[in-house]
Amino acid sequence: MKFGVREICDVTFKTTADNQKIGSKVFAKAGTPCFMIDTAKTSSMEQATTTVYAQGGKGNTRLIAWEGEKTMTFTVEDALISPMGLAVLSGAGLIAPSQSAPMHVHVTLAKTLNASGIAEITVADIKEETGLNAYNTFMVCTSTAVPVYATKLDGSGAGIDYYNNVLWYSDSTATTAVSATEYEIDGTAKLYVQVKDNQSTPAVVNGATVMLDFYVIMTQAVQEITIEPSDFGGYFYVEAQTLFRREDSGQDMAAEIIFPRVKVQSGFTFAMASSGDPSTFTFTMDAFPGYTQFDKTKKVMCVIQVIGTDAAAGAAETAHAHTLDADTPTF
Repeated sequence: MKFGVREICDVTFKTTADNQKIGSKVFAKAGTPCFMIDTAKTSSMEQATTTVYAQGGKGNTRLIAWEGEKTMTFTVEDALISPMGLAVLSGAGLIAPSQSAPMHVHVTLAKTLNASGIAEITVADIKEETGLNAYNTFMVCTSTAVPVYATKLDGSGAGIDYYNNVLWYSDSTATTAVSATEYEIDGTAKLYVQVKDNQSTPAVVNGATVMLDFYVIMTQAVQEITIEPSDFGGYFYVEAQTLFRREDSGQDMAAEIIFPRVKVQSGFTFAMASSGDPSTFTFTMDAFPGYTQFDKTKKVMCVIQVIGTDAAAGAAETAHAHTLDADTPTF
């Protein structure tokens, strides 16, 4: 029986040790599924060896060969990525915010100032900027330690001037300054900025279009991915599911490729462009000898299981294909 290989793999990553940490998550038991790729574009397995030869005689021909330094690499190119995928790929930490440890998210808004140099910051502005359409309340960082800045824009959107004399106000006439380090806006509470020039006797910037630069404080709906100098991809038990197709019947057979111990290479590239194909995310894994979950007698680099390849399975399929139902007429 012969078969062809074309279908993509669905890849499951499992922990290799108890209490293995991936990002901010700790998986208590070895063998726990911790990440899955089911949106892969390509997957490939490559084995390489180094061969050296004893050579001699007339023509210095090769006489004996020695093979060694065997390496095996499993590479999966994923069309999509998740925070956990980044943690697996780079060893990055995953941090979720809380009330005691909120996150500051950068926001830029283009606003047109009125004659008094004032612009209103609305909930709708921040919803559009962050994409959080389900949220109707936001906390804005109004601390003087992290002030709001304004860049004057020309008609093409290019920055032509810069203002650091920008203050927060809770009213549209800029009479009540915000003294707190954070300010909540919703459908009722409003927040305003007034922009003045950088002269020794500053005057309001009348009617200009500016890009405001400030921060929103969030305790949910955001996840932070941190990559430290000491972070690298870890070791995993990997199982890849795919299909092999029989030549004789065209039937797809389930196949499982098992790597008992792989090390994810930590290098990656994100290509961000306004044209062409979207960026893909490549997981390159070096295979090492290890025990499979059900055989602790020998270490292997890879195991491939193909279902339906033996003679009994082929005979059963042939018999089934030629078996007539009870209601089928015979001639």
